Amino acid sequence: MNDLKVLRLSLRTRVETFKGSGIWDTVLIRREFPTLETAVLICDVWDRHWCKSATKRIEAFVAKMNRVVKAARRNGVQIIHSPSETMDFYANTPYRRRIANIPRVTPPSSLNIPSPPLPIDDSDGGCDDIPPCRPYKAWTRQHPAIEIMEPDVISDDGLEIYSFMKLRGIKNLIIMGVHTNMCILNRSFGIKQMVKWGVNCILVRDLTDAMYNPRRPPYVSHEKGTELVVEYIEKYWCPSILSDDLLKAYPPSQIPGNR
Repeated sequence: MNDLKVLRLSLRTRVETFKGSGIWDTVLIRREFPTLETAVLICDVWDRHWCKSATKRIEAFVAKMNRVVKAARRNGVQIIHSPSETMDFYANTPYRRRIANIPRVTPPSSLNIPSPPLPIDDSDGGCDDIPPCRPYKAWTRQHPAIEIMEPDVISDDGLEIYSFMKLRGIKNLIIMGVHTNMCILNRSFGIKQMVKWGVNCILVRDLTDAMYNPRRPPYVSHEKGTELVVEYIEKYWCPSILSDDLLKAYPPSQIPGNR
């Protein structure tokens, strides 16, 4: 791709090789993505969640998430911070103003993509605390461990983010954050809507977490519940990658300090 920086990623997806069999094979595909056509979106990684267990799990991966974001930014990937319901906190920052003032782009008609039921029961809100916490707005901002720097943007509006991407020529959206079965899939800037608008989405499967209570069907561990949701996304919506794959995605010549 000439001198254009690229991300070299190993995408994991699922294919029902024999249709109707219910047997899905794991498939790995190597692809290159121009960095100038790619963005990383951080979904709802708040400073605090109403579910204590969810907060603890987020704390466990925010440092690595920040390392991934820094590497992507350094190599020319656009960073989009999307901590929903906290835009007032960022209203006077250049990161918020940069995207809030762009003209809106009319998206195409949404693709008609079937959405099978999730493999987990999250109807109770998904909190696995004992006793479960009651939902309330616990968050005020994005987790402070994730740095916001130039030329990042901040938005929690799907049309606003889509418009920004179209105007910047961004076709690929790498998504990390929480929660896999809720906000990651269903926000206005989440996987379902962006895929329906024709955006190439990729989930970072080890920098996400589900809201799932093991005391609900299918009665598996929390970790397994998250794995099931990731597999569901790989089957029906988009491929996934590992964060280490993203950190190692650049050829050596594209990493600062290498010749």
